[in-house]
This record gives sequence, C-alpha cells and structure tokens, in this order.
Amino acid sequence: MKRIVLGVAVTVGLAALAACQQQQQPAAPAASTEFQKVLIERLLDAKPGDVIEIPAGRHAFDRSLTLRVNGVTIRGAGMDKTILSFKDQKAGAEGLLVNAGDFTLENLAIEDTKGDGLKINEGANITIRGVRVEWTGGPKTTNGAYGIYPVQTTNVLIEDSVAIGASDAGIYVGQSKNVVVRRNRAERNVAGIEIENTIGADVYENTATQNTGGILVFNMPNLPQPGHTTRVYKNKVFENNTDNFAAKGAAVASVPAGSGVVINSNDQVEIFDNDIADNQTANVIVSSYFSTGYMTEKGVAKAFDPYPEEIAIHGNRFKGGGDRPDGLDLKALKVAMFGLNGRLPDVLWDGYVNAQRAGGPQVCIDNGEAQTLNADGPNKYKNPSVVTDKVRCTLPPLPVVTLPTDGAASTAKAAPSA
Repeated sequence: MKRIVLGVAVTVGLAALAACQQQQQPAAPAASTEFQKVLIERLLDAKPGDVIEIPAGRHAFDRSLTLRVNGVTIRGAGMDKTILSFKDQKAGAEGLLVNAGDFTLENLAIEDTKGDGLKINEGANITIRGVRVEWTGGPKTTNGAYGIYPVQTTNVLIEDSVAIGASDAGIYVGQSKNVVVRRNRAERNVAGIEIENTIGADVYENTATQNTGGILVFNMPNLPQPGHTTRVYKNKVFENNTDNFAAKGAAVASVPAGSGVVINSNDQVEIFDNDIADNQTANVIVSSYFSTGYMTEKGVAKAFDPYPEEIAIHGNRFKGGGDRPDGLDLKALKVAMFGLNGRLPDVLWDGYVNAQRAGGPQVCIDNGEAQTLNADGPNKYKNPSVVTDKVRCTLPPLPVVTLPTDGAASTAKAAPSA
C-alpha cells in the first residue's frame, strides 16, 4: 500500500502554499486551483492500494475529478477542514466521478459542483464516510441533482455524512445491491435520502429535516432492476416542508412539500421504530406509480410493477404533521374530511391495489392510535376513508443487510407495534 500525502510527500511547495493560505485567512482560506494539478495527476497515476491524503484547506477546482482504478482510498482531514470547492467549475458534469470498486472516500467536503457532487458508477465495496456534499447558496433548482450518488453498485456503506441543497436527492442509491445508509444528515434537499430500484437496503439512525421529502423508497419504470427489500428504521424525520425546487420533469418534482417517508411502487419495504414529526402533508405516504403525475416519453415497460406491495409500517412514533398539505387536491381532501383546522392522518395511502396479486396482505400498517387514510385514488379520490383497522396486520420482518467488511452491521429486528 502506498500512502500519498498531497502537498507534503508530493511537493513541498504546495504544502507551503496551503499553509500560507490558512495563515492569511484562518476562517475561510482562499482557494487556489494550483492544487488541482497535483490531485488530477495523482488520480490518473493511482495504483490499487494507494491512500491519497488531502490536507486541510479550501482547494478550488474548475473541472471534474475522475478516478478509474480499483482499491484506492481518498482521505481528508475532516468534512469541515478539507474542502474541495467547485464554485467556479467550468468543465465536467460532477465534482468527483469514480468508475472503480474497493473505493473509500472519507473526511472531506465537496461544495458547489455544477452537477452531481460525488458519483460512483458500477463499483463494488464502496465506503463513503464523514463526507459532506453541499451547495452553499441554499435550495436552488440550478444546484446539482445528486449529492452522494452511488449507482449500479454492490456492497455500499454511506455513514456519518452530510448532504445539503441537492435539487434532486442529497443521498441517493440507485440500481444497487446490499446497501447500508446510517448516521447521516440530509437537509434542504428535494429528497433527503432516496433508495431507488435497489435490492437490500438498511437505512437507519439518519436525520432528515427541511427537505421536500425526508426519506424516499422508489421504483422507477424502464430500468433493468426493480428494487425490493428495504428497511427504514430508527431515523429522525421531521419538518420536511421545503418547497419542491426540482427541475421540471424530474421524478422527484412530483413529491409534495411536507412529506416525511414516501414509498412509491416499491415492494417489501419495512418502516419501523422511527420518530416522524411535523411533516405538513403527511408523515408517511404510500403510493403507486399512478399517483405520481409523471410519465415517461417512452411509456412504461410492460414488466414494470406500479404497485407498492408487502409494505409494513409499524411501531413508529408520530407527532404533528398533515396540517398544511401541499397541492390543491390534498388541501381540499383535508378540509372535506377533517375541517379547516384538522389534519390529514399520519399515513396517507393512495389506495391502489394489484388485483392480480395472488392473496396475502399488500399493506400492513400498525402504529397504535395513529390513523391511516385511503385516498381512493382508483376512483379519482371520490370516496376517501379512514381504514386504520382494515390495514392493521403484520408481515414477516425483513432480513438484515450485512456488508462483507462491516463489523458494525445492524442486527435490528422488527420492533413490536406501538
């Protein structure tokens, strides 16, 4: 294994430059693109087993960084100490693009990229730890779509990281297998954390707040892999009431502001032991593809299953929410059923059911006194009704996700119903 400390072992002059910058402006060191030449060269010359250490400081980049070699670790001095700034980016679609496996990125920040912050494509054994991806100007449609963005990956760990300001999803895992997302914070994104078309994901001990939607578990059509088997538990999901600022036509543009946890068209999803509060549309939404309001130009693949099935929501702690739903239809529904000063129930279900499914419960919801509303989507929402007792049932707990190198893998079991 080769340890490369950029600015120290590579070039003394660069270390002196970084130190000088910090002495001149200790609170916010001036950024210099001089550093990018060294880092780009090291990424191009990297060999399996290399550890590339980036010193503290604010380092400016005007183009994307790319890594295509397996077995590399990139390490900073801390997410608030080592900052890769792409504020003046002129070339490239991402901040850091990784097409490799056995990859670790830890203890640094990526700020203000033109497109996605960190994208990892088609790698296995991926660890993202102590990484902050942020658009520092606050929520804007012009911000990059995704913050931390592994796609078509296997054995993924994202922990102790922060994502702020993404115009699609702060932490997004797509078309992947065997995923753990834990102890992260997602705020002021459209979607805080999104698990999409992924098989086997554990999402726990995260905080999602001030997003449009807190935690999303979606299946999208026309992708080669449908997702299933996701557990969302022991998270804090509160006050996700930011107006939706996604680009027009994006799938998440259909997410109502004020959504806590949203399940759409996905199967075998277990939501339990979470603290979910003050999400103004609903604390939990269960919906089919038919309720999204978006359709693709190519239509929907024949094999696509639009229904959420085998959904278990139990043992969660709800507070507030449902008092100011987003969109005229939901506002009218709230007033018609619960009055001007009322609120929608904690769980809002669109009511679509797969009539061809051969028996067995599709949606089981049991959270003590918390209510469930069937909005009657199949009948154009003409006869909505509270169905709390009708959907009170149980499903077998889903399996724990275990990563090959994760000694702290969760052994959480299904919590008893409240």
